[in-house]
Amino acid sequence: MTIQFHPLPADHVDAIRNSRTDAYGNTVEVAISDGDGIPCRSCLKVTPKGRPFLILAHRPFEGQNAYTETGPIFLCEDCAGTAPSSTLPDILTAPTYIVRGYSADERIVYGTGQVTLTANIARYAENLLARDDIAFVDVRSASNNCFLCRVKPD
Repeated sequence: MTIQFHPLPADHVDAIRNSRTDAYGNTVEVAISDGDGIPCRSCLKVTPKGRPFLILAHRPFEGQNAYTETGPIFLCEDCAGTAPSSTLPDILTAPTYIVRGYSADERIVYGTGQVTLTANIARYAENLLARDDIAFVDVRSASNNCFLCRVKPD
C-alpha cells in the first residue's frame, strides 16, 4: 500500500481566506511570520519569515461528533497550497507527533493513537490504513495536539 499526506482541501482553505472566519465564526487573526514554527496546513511548509499568515480555529472533519476536535491552525495568507504527496511534509520538524486512526464515521479508533517518532510516521500510518476499520489517519502535534495533516491510502 502507498499512502499520501494531504493538506487541507483547497476549497476549505479558499473559504477560510474569503470569509475570514474560523470554525467558531470568529474573525481570523493575521500575523507576520518570524520564520520559526508557523506550519501552514495548505502548503505543508513553514510560513517564510516576513510573510503574513492566518491564525484560526479549524475542525478538519466533514461532520460533527464527540471525536471531531477543533483546534488552532495556521495558514499562509496567500500560498498556492500543495497536492497530496507520499513524501513526509516539510512542516513535520519536531522529533515526535501524535498519529491516530479514525473510522469512516470520523470517530477515533481506540488503541491507534500513539506518540510516534517523525521518521516512523509513514510506516505507522501505513500499518493503520491496512486495517479495515481505519479510513484515515491524522498527524497532530505531540505537545499541543494541533492538527497538522491527514494521511490516506493512495
